Amino acid sequence: MVGGFTRPILTISRTYRNNTIMPGSATLFFVNDDGYAITTKHVVQSLMMSDQVNENYRKFKSALDEAPANRRKAMLHMLEKEYGYKPGVLIQQKSTFVDCVVGGSGFTCITHPEYDLAVIRFNDPEEMRYEGHAVFARDGSYAEPGDFLCRIGFPFPEFTNFAYDEERDDIVWTQEGRVSTPRFPIDGMMTRQIADSNGTIFGIEMSTPGLRGQSGGPLFDEDGIIYGMQFATKHLHLGFDIIDMKIQSGGMERTVSNQPFLHVGHCIYVEVIKDFLREKDIEFFEEE
Repeated sequence: MVGGFTRPILTISRTYRNNTIMPGSATLFFVNDDGYAITTKHVVQSLMMSDQVNENYRKFKSALDEAPANRRKAMLHMLEKEYGYKPGVLIQQKSTFVDCVVGGSGFTCITHPEYDLAVIRFNDPEEMRYEGHAVFARDGSYAEPGDFLCRIGFPFPEFTNFAYDEERDDIVWTQEGRVSTPRFPIDGMMTRQIADSNGTIFGIEMSTPGLRGQSGGPLFDEDGIIYGMQFATKHLHLGFDIIDMKIQSGGMERTVSNQPFLHVGHCIYVEVIKDFLREKDIEFFEEE
């Protein structure tokens, strides 16, 4: 049921002087039948940043191409300094929404002024490719520490429909390869509510991590009722540090060190989500 309105955002990117394409993913879920979905603010900011990143690299290549052959090396060093390009710096990033809508005139984003929450509106879609919509808890306090909840998203990018176009020095989506990536759930126990510096509850902490790629995915109970949205994973130092301990492994003595952490998921509280949707006059649904 929840999977019907939860969809992946797939991303390809590469860094300077590296033609290897890095696939990535994130998650959104729809809150009504009119093409409105929510995800995290940091996912939306990454989407909006892509245009500037790609345009900067286009300008960089254009300026380098215009340089005379005898000045190309000097111009390259100058442009690298101007654009801040060095190995590891992002130079291209492209994203696509999978099975969300058909047609339309792009999308519009609205970000929350304080919390890691955003709305994506798909403008003028010709056809919806998702099924159903979120049904939110009428009262977020129904979920208490000790309750088990689940998150769903797309943490393992297995799509392969992309390539590096050497002639154009560009990363591109292709018609070949796998176009989808697996949906993956992870459950856990609610450990506590999270409050901001003013004492306002804005989040729910889970005993298990939200996996990379699940940002923007729904947090829900066994009936599919939405209690929040995954936005971050925190790392709590357990204090059981092991430094240079001698152990036997595979018939050999080895020296190991370990500093363990508990990885806990943080989710935006359902009441924050509903208040934001009300403020923006966006239709949503609550359990009866």
